[in-house]
Amino acid sequence: MTEMFQASKPIVPVRGVHLDLKGVPPTFERLMGLLKLFVRARYNAILVEWEDMFPWTVDERFRSETAYTPGQVRQFAAAAKQAGLEIIPLVQCLGHMETPLSVRGYEKLRERQHLADCLNPLADGARELVVAMVEDVLKLLPDVKRFHLGGDEAWSFGQHPDTKAYIETHGKGALYLHHVEPILDRLNARGVRPILWSDMMHDWPTEPLKAIGQKADLCPWGYTGHPDSFTYHSNSKYIARFHEHGVPLWGAACYKGAGPHDGDVPDLKEQQINALGWAEVSQRYGLKGVFATGWSRYNTSLVQCYPTDASLDAIVLVAACLYDGKAPEQPAEACQAVLKEVGELERFSACKATMEKLTDVRNCAWREIKSLREQIVTETEDPRRRHSGQCMSMLTRLHHHLDKGGVQAIAMTRQAFAGLIDELWIERYLNERLAPLFGQMAELDQQVKLLEPGAYAAFLAAK
Repeated sequence: MTEMFQASKPIVPVRGVHLDLKGVPPTFERLMGLLKLFVRARYNAILVEWEDMFPWTVDERFRSETAYTPGQVRQFAAAAKQAGLEIIPLVQCLGHMETPLSVRGYEKLRERQHLADCLNPLADGARELVVAMVEDVLKLLPDVKRFHLGGDEAWSFGQHPDTKAYIETHGKGALYLHHVEPILDRLNARGVRPILWSDMMHDWPTEPLKAIGQKADLCPWGYTGHPDSFTYHSNSKYIARFHEHGVPLWGAACYKGAGPHDGDVPDLKEQQINALGWAEVSQRYGLKGVFATGWSRYNTSLVQCYPTDASLDAIVLVAACLYDGKAPEQPAEACQAVLKEVGELERFSACKATMEKLTDVRNCAWREIKSLREQIVTETEDPRRRHSGQCMSMLTRLHHHLDKGGVQAIAMTRQAFAGLIDELWIERYLNERLAPLFGQMAELDQQVKLLEPGAYAAFLAAK
């Protein structure tokens, strides 16, 4: 088995592991415990997307039920610094603003009144809200040298009548700069270098692109395949254009959150390909660093996904690819060896097995539901097709998957993640995954009962 972290010096200078805390957030004790693994995996920075786990004072309603305390945030930052890990906080400034904009009283700051995703940069108080949130974080983390302002996926950017008119007169880049430039100036004046995701700027003309590059670093991101093959804003041709304009650049690979939005376990092979692609692009264009992102929700309002403790092997593998520029011959085994060394293997194995079980149960149940619904339509529209036993066979299999497999997955998940994730988030995760299936099964029970009452009665008697 090839050892990891063998390069004489890292291929990527700054290798930041991302913590997306808006979904399945670790307990504070677990958050602290992850630092040992990050150090062993040769990360030297942590990109922390606090979201509703931060103890906001600008408006306490931004906090989740299990938000960390100010003392815990300071303690985490101090421990990270002692371990040689740079903390880079992330506070959204334009898109993905659901945490504040979904709170009553902030509707006037939305780009579209019925959507809480995007800030209207021309609304009175819009920039002030972002500044207040940034200052809230800096009060607890006064020593940071870099600050990520997000700024990506502002889907409704320019759809408000005021912003639309502004863009028609001045251009998209001018509106974006109108909003963020004063924030960038405030951070730069404190010796803090801002970072922004780059997807909103990939088609900007030269003038605004050069302007933003003087005040902030841009970070292209893409999580599937090699940047040379991306079909979107972070394709290497856009990275080359940023580079030609003198824009300081980062990159963002992914250790979890690149598959289905409701996925449970990352795909090691896919994350390896992606990380190696970014390592190569980092060398080609002299990137400052690459973040290994790990998404716990695809946006603030979607279901939770990919618990961190079922993704530790991917954290290690992506780290090795960014450090060495190559992967070990036996990636899974090499990752497990590292996890064993830091005392994480047994617990990780239980968490991963649990999530694999949950994924299997869900996939089998949804397939059975699809087949059963089709069969019910067939037998309803053509009564000659009834009494074949097909509906009851499918329903019996569905009950097997959920009454046995689903219940088992629930127990396994609660046991495996106890102490790693607060019980509140474990239960919500399980409900998001399984409540829709149990609801479907209850509805299908009634439909099959009407179609085949005798067979259904026999089924109940046998349970």
